[in-house]
Amino acid sequence: MHKASILKQVRDRAKRNRGGVAVFDRLSPPHTAHIVIDLQYGFMGEGHITEVPIARTIVPNVNRISAALRAAGGFVVFTQHTVDVEAIRTWPVFFEHFCGPERRAWFIDAFTPGNAGHALWSELEVTQEDLIIQKRRFSAFAPGSSQLHARLQERGIDTLIISGTLSQVCCESTARDAMMMNYKVFFISDACATLTDAEQRATLSAMAHVFCDVRSTQSLLSLIDVG
Repeated sequence: MHKASILKQVRDRAKRNRGGVAVFDRLSPPHTAHIVIDLQYGFMGEGHITEVPIARTIVPNVNRISAALRAAGGFVVFTQHTVDVEAIRTWPVFFEHFCGPERRAWFIDAFTPGNAGHALWSELEVTQEDLIIQKRRFSAFAPGSSQLHARLQERGIDTLIISGTLSQVCCESTARDAMMMNYKVFFISDACATLTDAEQRATLSAMAHVFCDVRSTQSLLSLIDVG
């Protein structure tokens, strides 16, 4: 688990601007979805080029949140980072400029549907009630990325809980876009993971500044219990 917290300067600013780091004092489970971002073998498996070792340690907290929200009438969604022909065709800036040839080839192979790296991590507790959705961009809400927004709107969801990996890439991108689309967003400090504590601290601080209610798993569970 990361040893990282929100920067003191951001905490102090949040206290001045809105009275504290917390943003929302309640949530309605039937209108809430837990979005579990990209906990797939390509990011979780030992030895993978894109391995995030700390991501394996957050799985118990991810499962606790999902179980509590399901029991309270909420919705659980698992995203899978997906590289298919459409993703490569429509996002050349990433594939041609942010990856060297070797890494690009590995990344495409790992996250192609049907390949081992694309599969959800086996220790995740996934039920038949849950939605598994593929996304072609870091943010699940970016144009052309996925059908997540439409599926959430069908269920009357207005509140999201974000967990998964990488904190400052797909988790942060999804959370930022969600807030700008008028979702209430909780970003879970000990259920998101990245490569270093410094990157985690930067992400939690950016999210707490003006995008999300940043909380621990236990704090979030207390809101679910209250309903």
